[in-house]
Amino acid sequence: MIKMTETQSLVIVTGMSGAGKTVAMQSFEDLGYFCVDNMPPSLLPKFWDLVKESGKVKKVALVIDLRSRAFYDEIGEMLSEMDETDFVHKKILFLDSSDEELVARYKETRRAHPLAMEGRILDGVHLERELLATIKAQAQLVIDTSKLSPRQLREEIFHNFETNDVKSFHVEVMSFGFKYGLPIDADIVMDVRFLPNPYYVAELRNKTGLDQAVSEYVMNSDTTEEFYQSFIKVLETVLPGYKREGKSSVTIAIGCTGGQHRSVALAERIGKALAANYPVRISHRDMNKRKESVNRS
Repeated sequence: MIKMTETQSLVIVTGMSGAGKTVAMQSFEDLGYFCVDNMPPSLLPKFWDLVKESGKVKKVALVIDLRSRAFYDEIGEMLSEMDETDFVHKKILFLDSSDEELVARYKETRRAHPLAMEGRILDGVHLERELLATIKAQAQLVIDTSKLSPRQLREEIFHNFETNDVKSFHVEVMSFGFKYGLPIDADIVMDVRFLPNPYYVAELRNKTGLDQAVSEYVMNSDTTEEFYQSFIKVLETVLPGYKREGKSSVTIAIGCTGGQHRSVALAERIGKALAANYPVRISHRDMNKRKESVNRS
């Protein structure tokens, strides 16, 4: 495993055409890298100067393939020109695959190999392998994707390049009101309109689930407690599965009628409980809509 630190890091992603560079790029984006696809080699030193001057970009991933053939002759010179005193961590990730698998992938997508536009795919693969032999030997990490699914490749990249500053999986817990429509980005939707409704208590009607009195009213019910304990157990079962499948986030939407009382109180409690094991963000989509409507009228 390549240990990455908080200083500026550069990962150059290259390898055989069809070996998974697109999946790699998407994975690095999810890990918080600033990603550039197929930058002309001559621009790399200037680009890195701009990155250093900004001070805001700490991690960069450059994907370079045979569209920049000169890269394979110039990479050693380019990297040596980058100032070694800048505490830059430079790594080359080479993605490889067997000839048989690369041919099969090209046939499946019906695309032409960049080195065999009018000939046999296998001839292009062989020529490319010869051209990339030197850069492969210089790579700090080689991943053979012959038997890896896109999800497994993603996991392999996360394993090698994930840092403490970016978590690859997080949970969004949001409250909403059914009267304003379902959240279109929700993965899990739970309807809590069966719970005691503070709206019908005069002193609670204009408060929200963030107020202690409303929260206590909702939570001090055997029905609420039974539901909460059951739902938390379900989430403890399904969230690890989402993570294993390679999802970067899961949105849990808790809905009541107006999104002001019950859903807010439950979203707060559920989010705080899940925060013990996952990065969690809690939001309340419709909590203030009733107040806004009253003010407009």
